[in-house]
Amino acid sequence: MRLFVSAYAPNPRRVTMFMAEKGITGIERVAVDLNAGEQRSPDFLLRNPMARVPVLELDDGRSLSETRAICTWLEGRYPEPNLMGRDFEERAFIEMADRRMELRLMLEIAQCVRHTHPGLAVLEQPQFAEFGQAQGSKMRATARWLDEELGRMPYVAGERFTIADITAFCAIEFARGLMKFRPGAEGFDKLQAWRDRIAGRASADRSA
Repeated sequence: MRLFVSAYAPNPRRVTMFMAEKGITGIERVAVDLNAGEQRSPDFLLRNPMARVPVLELDDGRSLSETRAICTWLEGRYPEPNLMGRDFEERAFIEMADRRMELRLMLEIAQCVRHTHPGLAVLEQPQFAEFGQAQGSKMRATARWLDEELGRMPYVAGERFTIADITAFCAIEFARGLMKFRPGAEGFDKLQAWRDRIAGRASADRSA
């Protein structure tokens, strides 16, 4: 199998962190240079016509894209340690938390940086700075809510580490790099403490 990734992009990092938590090895990683437009090459578009990473190329030649779908496949193939729910009820609540992190926190961060950071102009044309700034404000509102949530439970989805923590952590780290976002510096102390705790996990190492 081969996993197509890109350096510093948050969604590929979600998959590689998920794999590291499970101790999955033996999947070749293929780097895709987004700034050079390699995701729009005819060869890559055969794997994913959406021109996005990550993509997992299976042994039978099929290609699976979309981060959550790849993680679902990996969870089925490598069920332990469980990161997506042990039964239908836990799976539902973990998915709810993960979707909130993906569709609110991560998307708001992505929209902010894609429309305000000059280094991402090659990926987002035209850029709308006012829209990006508004998304940055919305992200901070989501971060405030998450800070409150983490005041009453140790992890994003409840009492244990799950895929929702991976999604949230990769989003926060993306904002840390391109938005210079530091939760503690903006009064989100519980979010900062959670971030620091997750950063201490071996899977958070980019080389994992």
